[in-house]
Order: sequence, then structure tokens, then C-alpha cells
Amino acid sequence: MHALPDQVKGMRKGHASLWIAAAWCAATASHVFAEPVHRTIIIEAMQFSPRVLEAHVGDTVEWINKDAFPHNAVASAHGFNSTEIAPGESWILEARQRGTFDYVCTLHPGMKAVLIVK
Repeated sequence: MHALPDQVKGMRKGHASLWIAAAWCAATASHVFAEPVHRTIIIEAMQFSPRVLEAHVGDTVEWINKDAFPHNAVASAHGFNSTEIAPGESWILEARQRGTFDYVCTLHPGMKAVLIVK
């Protein structure tokens, strides 16, 4: 167990609890209100890399096609649909909905991956 800071020692139990709760809120606020992050999925050698990507609501996810032929990224249950991504091009999605999205390249159905939005 961690030692309590000097400010907490000697406080009444209720005051110490309040101080600890305030410190916890301050420590976790940066996670709750974090700036959006840009994440990248590479399409190359007939696969999505990484095959599982975690993002947060507000993040952007970019699929970059490094193959010599077109691909797409289509999530079942109407999660998202990139339409065709030409060789050397990319497509960006802003993650707006929490959930686990299994997706596939409908042009090459063996290409499958998962986007998890928290």
C-alpha cells in the first residue's frame, strides 16, 4: 500500500477521504478529457495491420493503402464503410460511437480486422 502524503497525515478521516477523492479526480481528468489521437492502420500484403486496434471516441483512424490494388474497410452492422481506397491513398474515420467493430475488405474477404472504440 502507498504511504499517504504529509498533507493527509493528521487530518480527520472525513477530510482525508475528501482530499484523496479530489486527488483521484485530478489524476484521472487527463484521461477523461484527453485530446483526440490520430491512429493508423496500414493495408499491405493483403492484410490490415494492426489486426486489432483500440481507439477512443473522438480519435481519428486512418487506413493507408500500401498495396498495388484497391481495398476497402467495411464494418458489419453499418458501423462504417470506407468505399474503395486506391493504391497510395488513405481514408480517415472519426470514431464517434463506442463498440467493437469487426470489419473486412469486401474486395478481398479474407482480409479481416477489428476496431475497438472505448
